[in-house]
Amino acid sequence: MPKPREGQKQRPLRSGATFAIMAAAVLAATPASAQTLTEAFAYTYNNNPQILAQRALLRSTDEQVPQALANWRPTVTLTGTAGFERAGVAARGTSTQFSSFEPRAADLRITQPLYRGGRTEAQTRQAINTVQATRAQTLGVETQVFQAVAQSYLDVVRDQTLVEVNRNNEQVLRRQLEATQDRFRVGEVTRTDVAQAESQLAQATAQRINAEGQLEVSRANYARAVGHPPGRLVQPRERPVLPATRDEALALAASNNPNVISAMFAELAARDNIDLVRGQLLPTINLIGDLSRSFAPSVIQQSTRQDTASAVLQLTMPLYEGGAIWSQTRAAEQTVGQRRGQLDDARQLRPGRRCNRRGPRSPRSAQRCGRRRSRSKGYSRKPSSDRAPCSMC
Repeated sequence: MPKPREGQKQRPLRSGATFAIMAAAVLAATPASAQTLTEAFAYTYNNNPQILAQRALLRSTDEQVPQALANWRPTVTLTGTAGFERAGVAARGTSTQFSSFEPRAADLRITQPLYRGGRTEAQTRQAINTVQATRAQTLGVETQVFQAVAQSYLDVVRDQTLVEVNRNNEQVLRRQLEATQDRFRVGEVTRTDVAQAESQLAQATAQRINAEGQLEVSRANYARAVGHPPGRLVQPRERPVLPATRDEALALAASNNPNVISAMFAELAARDNIDLVRGQLLPTINLIGDLSRSFAPSVIQQSTRQDTASAVLQLTMPLYEGGAIWSQTRAAEQTVGQRRGQLDDARQLRPGRRCNRRGPRSPRSAQRCGRRRSRSKGYSRKPSSDRAPCSMC
């Protein structure tokens, strides 16, 4: 009877298709020469333009520390002058007597800052905190880039496997179509069976074309993230150690997330900027040493040399600055509030859960904070109902 023979022929074809799919998956997982995920990370770390630009920004920010420390050290200047002068001297009832001389002078001045109103310490702390914030930003950029590399790498591995599977499936269905056509010629199957086999082959061909197109998209994303087109990629064997619980993950994110760390140091730098601005209201004390030598300083002393040495303690006290420094102080305080809000946003705190790093505040402490802010200098005396609430509470 023809039907049992038909069932006996269909079963080997189906088992052959299953074997082809399994073989394609194995071949895709173990290529002859493959690129690993670690190699992709290493190439990206050394050549990615976004990472290189962030590193240049970090090196530029690092220079703020020696610039701030330079205020502790003296400044030395050497000034030299030379020229030609012609002067006339006339007594009453006599003609003017003209004479020419060439004055020359050299001056060596050393200025040692002794007190700058605390601005040197504040500027140094601000520079250090800014550097730490930029380092955290650099780590965040590297994390984002590596995440894009890992995603594009796994997309290429997935799509490579899907393309191999779809190609093998298409080949199996093509052989099934040929076998069905041969059986149709001998009258074992109907034309409907042939049409179904053709439809399955067309569907497999469409799936293969779609998989190849998706593979090209993934390869383009990989080239954009890594910097070069992918070769034959291998399934990564590394498995990162993940937190065991959700609370552990939240704790790690709160303490190790680059965005949180950067926001914390940015807030500290903004607080130091307040001290830096307020230091302009305080006196400055400098020790100035001067050593000068001049030749022919005047008409009368054309053939003489004059040497001068002096040491002066200079005190400068600002009396009135037109309100500019107080305005800068208020602006710096508002910047601290902005940085604090950015820190809370990075931590993704719920309103009313926590107001600063010290922990939750009671309503009474919040009221005390509001009273302190109302008595602080530089704030307008507005009614408490019109004043904005304290950003720390």
